[in-house]
Amino acid sequence: MIEVLTTDSQKLLHQLNTLLEQESRCQPKVCGLRLIESAHDNGLRMTARLRDFEVKDLLSLTQFFGFDTETFSLAVNLLDRFLSKMKVQPKHLGCVGLSCFYLAVKSTEEERNVPLATDLIRISQYRFTVSDLMRMEKIVLEKVCWKVRATTAFQFLQFYFSLIQDNLPFERNGLNFERLEAQLKACHCRIIFSKAKPSVLALSIIALEIQSQKCVEITEAVESLQKHSKIHSRDLTFWQELVSKCLTEYSSNKCSKPNVQKLKWIVSGRTARQLKHSYYRITHLPTIPETVP
Repeated sequence: MIEVLTTDSQKLLHQLNTLLEQESRCQPKVCGLRLIESAHDNGLRMTARLRDFEVKDLLSLTQFFGFDTETFSLAVNLLDRFLSKMKVQPKHLGCVGLSCFYLAVKSTEEERNVPLATDLIRISQYRFTVSDLMRMEKIVLEKVCWKVRATTAFQFLQFYFSLIQDNLPFERNGLNFERLEAQLKACHCRIIFSKAKPSVLALSIIALEIQSQKCVEITEAVESLQKHSKIHSRDLTFWQELVSKCLTEYSSNKCSKPNVQKLKWIVSGRTARQLKHSYYRITHLPTIPETVP
């Protein structure tokens, strides 16, 4: 597919190449993530369950404020980079998570949409102070070597989707980006996916969606992108199976999901008037949407 490209596709491919070169520079330490996965839940050590709960809270905040998926993806990257390097006590996890979230918001969102730290803490229902948050921000920045920006799976998802869109007629393309975004968010809520390369996770989600929707016309495009990205078929199959399992569990009633309902009760009329963006547009977290026919 990518042998014959439009001018727009050539630009996208050039940007994709840059992402591929940079993706390993700001990723969590896999050995650190494995330590978290192996930790016992005794209330004293960080565990995968606690990490996943924290990420779900960050997803609730993302939905609550109407922030982009890019912001959420970056917040998860910062959190996992920090947790994979530092021994964090569970009692400090909320402050760490909110600090990573705030750094991501200030890095990706428009300045006029960035909430005050006091409002963010209040809506998150934490008891620590703005000084605590700012102090933790500095610690996080030091441990991630002041490299806030990172190459995320969301960025790869955007570029892969755009390249497929540019090189296939719309009527032959059964992919829905909103659905792919929702699937990525679900995966971010599981620590295991932070061990995958962002490019591999993104392409795994697309490949699985093509398979489930029986979009045969796009199979060649994905194979071409896989080859260009130097992703081994074994790796793609491995992560695709994990994504499938995650989405099946996420869709079940047994899986706890992020919920913005608990946030809306503490927003007074006065607070809602003071905040400049979409605090008042509170809705239930949407489920993974059905594919548009």
